[in-house]
Amino acid sequence: MRLLQPLQALKGRGSASFIAHRFARDAREAFDDGWEEAGSEEALAALQTTLEWEQARSALSRHDSPDLPFHFGLNPYRGCEHGCIYCYARPTHSYLGYSPGLDFETRLIAKENLPQLLRTELSRPSHVAEPVMLGSVTDCYQPIEREVGLTRRLIEVLAEARHPFSIVTKGSGVERDLDLLAPLARQGLVAVYVTITTLQPELARRLEPRAAAPHRRLRTVRTLAQAGIPVGVSLAPQIPFLNDDMEQVLAAAAEAGARQAFYTVLRLPWEVAPLFEQWLQLHYPDRAARVMERVRDLHGMDAQDRAQGRSYQSRFGQRMKGTGLWSDMLAQRFALACRRLGLNRERVQLDCGQYHPSLLQAQRSLF
Repeated sequence: MRLLQPLQALKGRGSASFIAHRFARDAREAFDDGWEEAGSEEALAALQTTLEWEQARSALSRHDSPDLPFHFGLNPYRGCEHGCIYCYARPTHSYLGYSPGLDFETRLIAKENLPQLLRTELSRPSHVAEPVMLGSVTDCYQPIEREVGLTRRLIEVLAEARHPFSIVTKGSGVERDLDLLAPLARQGLVAVYVTITTLQPELARRLEPRAAAPHRRLRTVRTLAQAGIPVGVSLAPQIPFLNDDMEQVLAAAAEAGARQAFYTVLRLPWEVAPLFEQWLQLHYPDRAARVMERVRDLHGMDAQDRAQGRSYQSRFGQRMKGTGLWSDMLAQRFALACRRLGLNRERVQLDCGQYHPSLLQAQRSLF
């Protein structure tokens, strides 16, 4: 009988496997043949992060999703060392021929020429200023930003052009750029959103192994607010029977100075579904079945969907907040807590009127 090797949680990593991407022609599974390879567990546990460089073809990515409040995204990195097991961006590594599992967390790509491309695109007379979301796919303040500094260089270009933008991050590294962000905030050109999924340290360590700790993110919220930067909090994603402390997160964020808040429910596109189910079996086997059943309820899976093993509905208007009874309960809890705490009373409006391409052209002519 062929015995599959049991998966093991890896310290500092969200995924436990190099799951095959959906374009792979061959599927390989490790199995136990009775001979334990010396040092194999230690080598896997000490899996190192590597960084590759690429020449990007464009800087700004545009989408027309009605579920999102912005149309332009700007992402300096592919992959993310934070290793959040629920990350909806994991399947993007499949297009590179890499695993959405451990490769997504360890084989990172930096877009070397992105600041120059952004300068070129913003310099075009045809460009119309709309708020840009910096870090819309992977975190622009993940650990490698400390050495690479691509995010800071992008902010410098946006600042030169007086172009409005927002940032969403779990990284405390955003505090490094207060010298750039605070003056832009005074001009109505920037807002920052800090993702705090839960206040439970052990759950956060398992969900988001290399992201800043919850208490450290709250400190970031406070630091940004004290610097006069409009700051909000993202409670994404909401996972049934796991991060059930929505009200406590909102209260702590409001006390730290957050004035805006939003949430989404857990999304499991493509390879994220089997990765998340693996993670549940490793860390919370006692409630894994319950969690997945509730996720399927949230996404409106019918009997046929469940028979086919589906757990996610990507339909616009449904994928971010879910549908049905449990979705309505989440929405009511969120609305009541925000009303009580004074969150979302005023919408942050970024100023698009200050942008002009000649600002960048004049700056470029100096070199």
